[in-house]
Amino acid sequence: MSKLAFGAIFSTLKTIARPGVAPLARNLCAATNTSTDASTKYNFKTLKLSTPSPFVVHVEFNRPDRMNAFNRQLWTEIKDCFEQLHNDPDCRVVVLSGGSSKHFTAGIDLFDMMKLGQEMGAIEEVGRRGRLLEGTIKLYQDCISSLEHCYKPVIVAVHSACIGAGLNLITAADVRYCTRDAWFSLKEVDIGLAADVGALQRFPRAVGNQSWVRELAFTARKFASDEAYSHGLVSRMFDNREELLQGAIKLAEEIASKSPIAVQGTKKNIVYSADHTIQEGLDHIRGINMLNLQSEDFLNAIMASQSKETPLFAKL
Repeated sequence: MSKLAFGAIFSTLKTIARPGVAPLARNLCAATNTSTDASTKYNFKTLKLSTPSPFVVHVEFNRPDRMNAFNRQLWTEIKDCFEQLHNDPDCRVVVLSGGSSKHFTAGIDLFDMMKLGQEMGAIEEVGRRGRLLEGTIKLYQDCISSLEHCYKPVIVAVHSACIGAGLNLITAADVRYCTRDAWFSLKEVDIGLAADVGALQRFPRAVGNQSWVRELAFTARKFASDEAYSHGLVSRMFDNREELLQGAIKLAEEIASKSPIAVQGTKKNIVYSADHTIQEGLDHIRGINMLNLQSEDFLNAIMASQSKETPLFAKL
């Protein structure tokens, strides 16, 4: 944007400021740099939530005895968690990690799959068994998609193994970090099925390399962090788990300091544009910004830039 255009916008914004009110405090709700700790608001069994920094929610897998394997309760709680964080004004960014487990996740819980097999065995007719499977697969797909549908940016911090369902999950996140000892596998073909909860759709889009993704999907082979980094699956690597979490939370803090209207509008348009033409994406962001350019976040950010101050933004 040219200095002339910027100056014209700034002059216009100044004219709409309410008289007698400090520019950086002009919010429909009070601007703030504090938020309620997530540990007091959420109570999940397979997930542990905390607030390491204002507006940053840390979600940890909490099945260390099963190496964070995905059972039905974990699938359901991931979906419930991200749907609630989507509407939580005390959350602007999410960091998702493997918690205290040896691995980020060992993938799908085979004991849980055995329970599903028993349920199917009790149904004689193939069409009705299919209906049971359809509902189960849809639930698991919606779980993975909940990260993408959540307006808050999701940063995943992967340590050690990230297998099967875990790889499906991280492809729905916005930013992926890992430790140098991390390794990955799209494991589904090794247990006799095609990946059906998002990796075949999102993984190629995330890395832009169909040949590499198809090789991994057809063979289920392990690949290490350096290969994941070189192909763009992860954007940063860290020496150990502590540095990984520090790096993820530092990024989350930086994002949380920005206008939530701007950040959420950005994610909405990035997600939308991935499945639409360039012109459709432009039309979509135009519809967003015809409202957002009138927001008080925009005014606060512009005035803070002019006065060299750090802007505060109201909860959203």
